[in-house]
Formats: sequence, C-alpha cells, structure tokens
Amino acid sequence: MLKGRVAVVTGAARGIGNTIARRLAENGANIAAVDLNTPDAAEIAGTFGVKAAGYRCDVSDYEAVKAVCAQILADFGAVDILVNNAGITKDNLLLKMSESDFDAVIGVNLKGAFNFTKHLTRVIMKSPRGRIINISSVVGVTGNAGQANYSASKAGLIGLTKSTAKELAGKRVTCNAIAPGFINTEMTASLPQSVLDAYNAAIPMKRMGSAGDVADAALFLASDLSSYVTGEVLRVDGGMCM
Repeated sequence: MLKGRVAVVTGAARGIGNTIARRLAENGANIAAVDLNTPDAAEIAGTFGVKAAGYRCDVSDYEAVKAVCAQILADFGAVDILVNNAGITKDNLLLKMSESDFDAVIGVNLKGAFNFTKHLTRVIMKSPRGRIINISSVVGVTGNAGQANYSASKAGLIGLTKSTAKELAGKRVTCNAIAPGFINTEMTASLPQSVLDAYNAAIPMKRMGSAGDVADAALFLASDLSSYVTGEVLRVDGGMCM
C-alpha cells in the first residue's frame, strides 16, 4: 500500500510508535524512526526489506528537530508521511502539578508535533500523496482528572490537526488525528488489576485496544484509501467515548 514512500515516525523506539513504524514498513514504506532513544531501525529494515534509519532527537527542541529533519532529507531525499506520535505523561492533580511538569508534557506532545510539521511541511507538499497524522487521545476530547497537562496537549493536537488540514488541503496534503482510548502498552501494564478491570468494564467492547489497532488506523490514513479524508479525528477506543 505504501511501496517506495518515506515515512517519518516520532516516538518510534517502543510502544504505539514502534508498532506504527513496523506496520508502515510492512506495507512498503521506508522508515525514518525518531525517538529520544535511538530506535532499532536495522531490525525494521531487515524484517521488512525496506530502507530504515534511526535518529535520536528531543522533539520539543526546535533547533534539534530542524537539524534531524535536514539529516532525514539528506538520507532519504523526500518525505511523504509524517506521524507525530512522540508523547510523555507526568500525571498529577491540577492543584499539585508543577509548572515544569506542565511545560514538559506540552513541549513534547504538542510543540514536538508543531516542530516536525513546521520543518517538513514544504517537503511533504512536494509529495503527490502527502500525509500528516497526529496521535492524540480520547482524553483530548473528554478531559481526564489528574491529566490536565496531557489532556491539554492532546486537545491542542486536535486543533493543530484541523488548522493544518485547512492550510494544506489545496496542496494535496491531508492531516488527520487518531485518538486512541485505553490501549495495552507498557504504561497501562503497570496499573493495578482493579484499575484495569474498571476501565475494561467501561468500554463497550469490554477490552483494551492494542498498539496494532492504532497502527491499522495510521496505515489507513497514510494510504490512498484515505485520500478524501482530512481534518478528521478518528477514535480508536472500542466505543469508549460514543
């Protein structure tokens, strides 16, 4: 579905980002994998027979992102797909949340997406199938107690998505967001079983989602199947926020 296209995926060393990178590679995309810890791109290349390279970068650092984008272009020559997935959490009640924890989450989750979109938009506009995909969250739609910083960052991503979609629609570039619900990751695996049971009970499908569920949505939005879809927020949540 993506043979020969170049995809940049942030937060690609593990979890949802790594699964997205692998799903795109499985479908023929060459992968520029970005993370604070350098992703194992050689494994992706060897498994799927595509070109892949890993880049270490703090996505919240504007100049660092500018430099890594220049290196990606030097290495790959083009970018067709950008997946802004990098994200962190620093949860606390609003009254107890520190300014540094608020700023850190906004910096990675929201400014990081701005940084990569800013530095790669002109290149993506040259692609006949330009795609930008932002990984938001259902808490960006609903809010969540103890996650004022995270919810604000993910809500901001939705606003960024819609504005970007409007600006780039005439340039044949789509921009969409994915809003995962309760997904089985390393972070959720550390929760007490009682908490997991309560979440599962609140989900109409009665189970957590998988990173693969999110990756499949990203594949759809990256492919020609979504060529007339832009500015959309695709919830992958088992009906949690109907």
